[in-house]
Amino acid sequence: MEAVKIKKYLYFIGVDVSKNELDFAVRKGRHLAFHQEIKNETAEITSFIRELKTLPNFSIGKSVFCMEQTGIYCNHLITCLKRVKANVVCVGSEHIRQSIGKVRGKNDKVDAIRIAEYAYTQREELRLILPKRPIIGQLAMLNTLRNRLLNLQIAIQNPLKEQKGFVKKGMAKQGIKLCARSTEAIRLDIAEVEGQIAAITDSDARLKRLMEIITSVKSIGWVTALNILITTNEFKNINNPKKFACYSGVAPFKDESGKAISKARISHFANKKMKTLLHLCAATAKRTIPEIKAYFERKTVGEGKSKMSVLNAIRYKLILRIFACVNQDRRYEENYIRKGSILT
Repeated sequence: MEAVKIKKYLYFIGVDVSKNELDFAVRKGRHLAFHQEIKNETAEITSFIRELKTLPNFSIGKSVFCMEQTGIYCNHLITCLKRVKANVVCVGSEHIRQSIGKVRGKNDKVDAIRIAEYAYTQREELRLILPKRPIIGQLAMLNTLRNRLLNLQIAIQNPLKEQKGFVKKGMAKQGIKLCARSTEAIRLDIAEVEGQIAAITDSDARLKRLMEIITSVKSIGWVTALNILITTNEFKNINNPKKFACYSGVAPFKDESGKAISKARISHFANKKMKTLLHLCAATAKRTIPEIKAYFERKTVGEGKSKMSVLNAIRYKLILRIFACVNQDRRYEENYIRKGSILT
């Protein structure tokens, strides 16, 4: 992603995003120019952008808009900003909170001012967001819907299964019968959503090719492949396996201070859903891929490593395989020989 250059930008605009309102803190260099609250509606955002253009020496190219990641609530704002080709930065709330140190008290106005301050102080490190194709946004929405339906299915089915051994058979059967239409309807809805996802990915040449490459890596299923495509924005935002390992909570970090040295551990700041999917893939690889199975047994039984640390290493192996294949635009091969390599 493109870095924001300090010499290019004059205005730093922090935006606190909520469902109904947007709070703007407009900062010109070191100084706060003003704060304004508007409704989170396209017409109001467009009108506010027009007002900004009346400021002294203001231009869209010399300004950067910074906001926290708040999911769909950012959609109206990002759409309007991209329409005028604005420079947009979207950062995790925890990242902003840690960068400004300990703070006391908060409200929407104060949050907007702090985000603007973050944009100014971190101006050399900011990264502009790359716009996602509409088809990726559509897939992300369908993927979220699928997850909700799966959660509903689990919420209904699991208690019914658990009560079998603790209540009379007649009562257990009655519960299953009463929920039969609901469970069947949810099952059909999940199947329809999955069909829509498959149809969309098959209709786009780039997505179809990427899905083929990712799922060619053994133990990687279409659900994991889809989530990788969405979270990396088709490998545009994240194209490095080490960065993706960090993002998905696979990369371990040391914790040392003087003589106090603890074992390297993975960070809790990660995409937990992606981490779970990779863990399931690693567990499958441990059982079904001979060389991975042998590696797991050698490390755990032979060298006494903990099972979880070895599984984490397997996750990273899978990430490396996926990114290698994508970067080289090829399907995974067990005994792949890179073109131009010299065998000795």
